[in-house]
Amino acid sequence: MADEPQQSPGIFEQCQFAIVRSKALDDDWAQQLLTTIEENGGNAVVVDYNESNVNVTNFTHFISTNIDFPYYEGASNSMIPIIKPTWVAQSIGRRKLANPRQFNPDPRAFMSDVVVCFADLPEGDCDAIIACVTAAGGLHSKRIASMVTHLVALSDDSDKCQLVRSKKLDIKIVLPHWFDDCLKLASRIDERPYLLPDPEILRMPHPNPPPASRGRNVIGASTPDPPEPKSLSLVASPSHRSLDVFEGKNVVLAEDLGISSHLRATLEDIISRNGGWIASDVQKASMFICKYREGLDYKIASRSGKDVGNLAWLYYLITHNTWTSPMRRLLHYPIARSGVPGFSNFRISLSNYSGDARIYLENLITAAGAECTKTLKQDNTHLITAHNRSEKCQAAQEWGIHLINHLWLEESYAQWKTQSVSASRYTHFPPRTNLGEIVGQTRIDRNAVERNFFPPDEDLEMQDIDEGPHDHNQITAPPSADAVPPSSLSHSPHVKAFTNRAAAPRKKASDDDRKIGEVSQPHTPAINRFVGIGKENVTPSTNSSRKSKETATARLHEIAPDIALYEKEKKRVGGVVYGGRKKESEKVPHSRKRSVDELSTADDADIIGGKKAKKSRDAPSMTLLVSGYKKWVGQPKTEDEDREKLRDIGILVTQDPSRASHLAAPSIVRTAKFVTALAFAPIIVSTEFIDACLNRGELVDAEKYLLKDKAGEKKYGVTLTLSRERAQKNKTQLLAGRTIFCVRDIHGGLDTFRGIAAANGAQCNLYEGRPHNMVGSRRSGSEVGEIDDEAQKDAILISSQSDQSIKLWRKFQQMAEGSRKTPRIVKADWLLETAIAQTVLSFDKFEIEGSS
Repeated sequence: MADEPQQSPGIFEQCQFAIVRSKALDDDWAQQLLTTIEENGGNAVVVDYNESNVNVTNFTHFISTNIDFPYYEGASNSMIPIIKPTWVAQSIGRRKLANPRQFNPDPRAFMSDVVVCFADLPEGDCDAIIACVTAAGGLHSKRIASMVTHLVALSDDSDKCQLVRSKKLDIKIVLPHWFDDCLKLASRIDERPYLLPDPEILRMPHPNPPPASRGRNVIGASTPDPPEPKSLSLVASPSHRSLDVFEGKNVVLAEDLGISSHLRATLEDIISRNGGWIASDVQKASMFICKYREGLDYKIASRSGKDVGNLAWLYYLITHNTWTSPMRRLLHYPIARSGVPGFSNFRISLSNYSGDARIYLENLITAAGAECTKTLKQDNTHLITAHNRSEKCQAAQEWGIHLINHLWLEESYAQWKTQSVSASRYTHFPPRTNLGEIVGQTRIDRNAVERNFFPPDEDLEMQDIDEGPHDHNQITAPPSADAVPPSSLSHSPHVKAFTNRAAAPRKKASDDDRKIGEVSQPHTPAINRFVGIGKENVTPSTNSSRKSKETATARLHEIAPDIALYEKEKKRVGGVVYGGRKKESEKVPHSRKRSVDELSTADDADIIGGKKAKKSRDAPSMTLLVSGYKKWVGQPKTEDEDREKLRDIGILVTQDPSRASHLAAPSIVRTAKFVTALAFAPIIVSTEFIDACLNRGELVDAEKYLLKDKAGEKKYGVTLTLSRERAQKNKTQLLAGRTIFCVRDIHGGLDTFRGIAAANGAQCNLYEGRPHNMVGSRRSGSEVGEIDDEAQKDAILISSQSDQSIKLWRKFQQMAEGSRKTPRIVKADWLLETAIAQTVLSFDKFEIEGSS
């Protein structure tokens, strides 16, 4: 008898899916997905979004429309893909498993729904956009296809654009500027201002600011201490529909909530009547509701991986009957009494936010420990704005107040650390976008919370903790905003169990297996999630555990000095080699700002992070800043090739004047880089030095190529040798304590003069006629001690001679005289030549005629 033909295996043959049923993914859709998967050889079960006893090691994929389900973190930490339902159809259509990157429901993969195609764009621009999209979860297609969502073009004239128009395809034709703005903000913003054929961002000028956005993401999460919802009494009614969000949950309401006994009784009744239990022991609870990040119960609950939220989070669950992680929204997590370190010194004002977004940011400022002011005054430290087109923004620029968007505040709070206001993503404002539309997308960073509020090395005076009715065979992880890095997973029991599961053969799931509570498969049990302090390897507990622990503690005290010495030796500069110190010849010299090791590491990391890893290089012997090198002007390809050659012979070309050990220029030039770099006292060489190194293929003696420019020295009345000696003595504090004002239309731009002033210890503010406090820079005063009285006598305005600037002179003079200062309205040459000479020059030569 002929052999029966073998049925070809389905594409999901070795896959086990968990379909997470929720409001968005209802029962009908879930059953349809289950049938489709089984028809293509896979196994699948349907689980509820709020199910807590899910063994993630039984599955290879989780299908969900979002990441709001309790076992998301356990699956993510075990490196199990979480995918959208559309992944199933795409895989079947391609006859192979689709890349899960594009189908990630995590909102942090903000380009996960984007597939880009290009129309007549330069190759370099295409490569940059592809890198941006793929890094953020999107894909790229070379041809117009049904999966393409965005066509990137500079005009509407290309063949691809005409094809999209003629066939009326559901594809958005956008300018490349949209991807640039999304990447800078690390968030997806509305495409409408960038859509061809008439993109709004190219219409100049814009008579009106961007339209306001009310912040839909923070509805129900705008305050950590909300009033009692009006609907609470309705929910408490026996006739009200039942809630399933508390099904099987043990809830502890902490004493620090500060609620009345009546409200507490109402909440307890709602939870009890809807399938939950009110617990008094936090060890047996699955949810812990408190107001502050403090107390033994808070730390136990947090370390045990329980859901820890505040009253606002509890109200949200009751109102929406949908489970969401308390770390998904910043004000759903308990607050700290002290606030973010450093925020107590800040006075912050808001501009251009409205509705729930504004209320949310006001409460977030208070929760972070800063003062929120309704109006903007000169003593404010920060202005948080949704766009930079308002009177408040202009005033902030004039008064030297930090102008930033809300991402700075959200990420400082989420990471519990004050972020740098100079980071580009905090100072970027797309021209026709109100950033209120992306308010509330930042999540709590659990790693940061753990470090600051329940560190693993803190002794809670606990020995054995009963986890209550938990399934110890399930693999779960504490809820967090970010997945554990792969490096930390290598020793994790989660990964070991996952490896054992992956290696074991799978069996076809039966109908009975579809109920998750009945899934039973032998696998390596997980360790107790609450691990004693200092335990790296966990052994089974026994009746004589107390004696064992006492012995271990005594042993630990014995070896504590050796551990401390080892840790100290690890931190020693240069390290320890074979039990002894490194030889002096092996030590690496350090630069003024960063060690050469750091420079070399950063340089090699950039190379390795590219398409092709290159051989690691030795630490550079020289860090070179180049200004005015004619060979490189307008020749970016030549510049890149020469920079690579210089790096191969030990010269790292930098764009940061503060890092440069050497400065190369053809003569004394008044460029921003040259003038700024002089404050850091680099060795100044001629650009002939670069030519010599490139021609010989080796690092030549820089002393033979020192810059000699007699004509330039005579013109500016300086000598380069003397200027460098002065700079070494000044230590970037030549203008310390001075506040220099600058008009908007100054030649070279305000930012150029701000950089030069800052490099020499001064503060440079925009002046447009508004009153200012005539005081020295607080930062400079704190760094150099007593501010020179001479620096406080003059009020300096760097001005052009345009009609608009001349109108400001009288106001500036009145302001200066009112502060008992001498007004000095000078040309830009005063600051430039002062920085070149590295000594404060007299104002007489530079004062503008007619200004006094």
